[in-house]
Amino acid sequence: MLNNQWLKTFKTLVEVGHFTRTAKVLHMTQPGVSQHILKLEDACGHELIVREGKRFVLTEKGRLVYEYALRHSQEEESLLDNLRFDDPFRGHCRLSCSGSLALKLYSQILDLQKKHSGFVVHLEAAPNYKILENIESGAIDFGVVTEVPNRSNFGYKKVGNESLCLILPRHYTGRKVTAELLKECGLVNHPDAKMYLSLYFDQCGSSDLKSLNIDDISIVSHVNQLAQIPLSVSKGLGFTILPQSALDSFGKKKSYIIHNPKRSVSEDLFLVQKKNRSLPSRYKTLEMCVRGILK
Repeated sequence: MLNNQWLKTFKTLVEVGHFTRTAKVLHMTQPGVSQHILKLEDACGHELIVREGKRFVLTEKGRLVYEYALRHSQEEESLLDNLRFDDPFRGHCRLSCSGSLALKLYSQILDLQKKHSGFVVHLEAAPNYKILENIESGAIDFGVVTEVPNRSNFGYKKVGNESLCLILPRHYTGRKVTAELLKECGLVNHPDAKMYLSLYFDQCGSSDLKSLNIDDISIVSHVNQLAQIPLSVSKGLGFTILPQSALDSFGKKKSYIIHNPKRSVSEDLFLVQKKNRSLPSRYKTLEMCVRGILK
């Protein structure tokens, strides 16, 4: 590894063009400058300059080392600027959440980016387990999940909640939603359906639904593309359950009905990051944006 101080001396010498003036700029003696250059040449294994008294000309190898020293200096300066400069409205943020929540957040995040041109958000849709894996690996910095992580290496805070909606084909209008009716209708399954149903049956206030074994419900369709899940229901193929935000983005609202339970059902939303990790100020800006949307 090349000594940083020798590189700095060499870079300055090339730019100043004179040993004596280089010594003055660097507050060194002229023999000290010469010694740095000789040590750098020895470390590189090549002659870097051809001396002509107190002046010199660069060799081809010297030109390559100068270009390296210049890049090194620029990268160091950029790093120090980034360490000193923590603008809450500039820089990249990496956020992950469910697909339905991404639909809800994305438009207002774009508004935030439009307001602050240097603020850039990378938004990725993923299930809970994948979000936590990506935070742990460092692939993302922030995630919104629907369950409190049970591992000790995550920090989390509640940022809101979202309603869960059980939807049925239009021809079930007026019929009481019971365990038998749901078994008759059949489930349009998706990756989070059984988790949502378990929460819904437990909270909705119906003892009949609470006692229903989810595995007793036949699956009539399975799809993992969010925008397509309500489509099966709208065509009368079965019922399903989704967050309100997923339905908000589906245009054919009159093609299905939403069950009105005795007690409304919602899932808590938690903002998660790696425990004890200090994030730049821009993440506080992103957090406030997310909280405002989910409030």
